[in-house]
Amino acid sequence: MSNADNIFIEMCRDIIDHGMSTEGEKVRPKWEDGSFAYTVKKFGVVNRYDLRKEFPAITLRRTAIKSAADEVLWIWQKKSNNIHDLHSHIWDEWADEDGSIGKAYGYQMGVKHKYKEGEMDQTDRVLFDLKHNPYSRRIMTNIYNHEDLHEMNLYPCAYSMTFNVTKEPGEEKLVLNAILNQRSQDVLAANNWNVCQYAILLMMFAQVSGMVAGELVHVIADAHIYDKHIPLVEELIGRETYPAPKVTLNPEITDFYDFTTDDIYVEGYEYGPQIKNIPIAV
Repeated sequence: MSNADNIFIEMCRDIIDHGMSTEGEKVRPKWEDGSFAYTVKKFGVVNRYDLRKEFPAITLRRTAIKSAADEVLWIWQKKSNNIHDLHSHIWDEWADEDGSIGKAYGYQMGVKHKYKEGEMDQTDRVLFDLKHNPYSRRIMTNIYNHEDLHEMNLYPCAYSMTFNVTKEPGEEKLVLNAILNQRSQDVLAANNWNVCQYAILLMMFAQVSGMVAGELVHVIADAHIYDKHIPLVEELIGRETYPAPKVTLNPEITDFYDFTTDDIYVEGYEYGPQIKNIPIAV
C-alpha cells in the first residue's frame, strides 16, 4: 500500500462515516438530469505527503499522472485559460464556444504585477524568490481574484500555493515544501489528480531552483463525496493496493518553461481497475 492509498482510504472512510449530509439543503451543483447533487462533507481536511519518501499516487485505481501534469503546466507554464491548449477534456463543460473558461486559472497566473524588482506574473515571482530570497515567508500565489470572479466560468477550487524552504539535517540541498489550499474538492473525481499534479509542480520548482522536493501539505476546506459517488467510493477503498510508483523528472531541465510531460518518468505503477463514467455534478 502506498502512503497516498492509506491517506485516501482514511479520508474517505471519515467523510462517509462522520461527515455532514447536505441533502435537502440549498446547493448549487446539479446532475445532468437537473436534480440537485447533494454531498457528504468534512470541513478542514489536511493531508501531508513527503515526496522524499514516495510519489503520492494512489494505486486503488490509476491516476493519469502525465495528464494531471499537463493540466498544471497549462495553468502555471502556459498560463492559458483556453481548453484548446490542453490535451485532456476535463474542462470542456466549463468552456465557451471559443474554448475559453474566462478569467480563471491560467489567466490569473499570467497577469503581470508590479514589484520593486519589476513587473512579473505569479509564476515568475515564485521562481525569482526561490532563487534570490529562498527563506522569504512571502512566496505564494493566489488566483481567487474577487475582481474577476464574475468573468470566470468556474471559481477556482485549488486557488493558492505557499512555498517554504527549509534546511534539514542529512540533506545536502535546501528542501522546498508547499501548502496547496483548496476551497472545495470532489474527492472521488479530483483528489489524487490534484495531489499528483501539485506534487509534480513542487518537484519541478525544486529542481530548477537547485533544491529537493519535500512536503506537500494539502488543505481542503470542503472535502466532499457526492451522493451518487458513495457506492463507487465504498467499492474503491476496499480494493487491493500496491506499492507507490517511482516518478522522476528529466534531470537535464534547468528552466521551468522547458518542462513537458515527456520529461516526467513513471516507473513501476501497478493499480486497480479504473472506475468508468463517474457522474460529474456541474
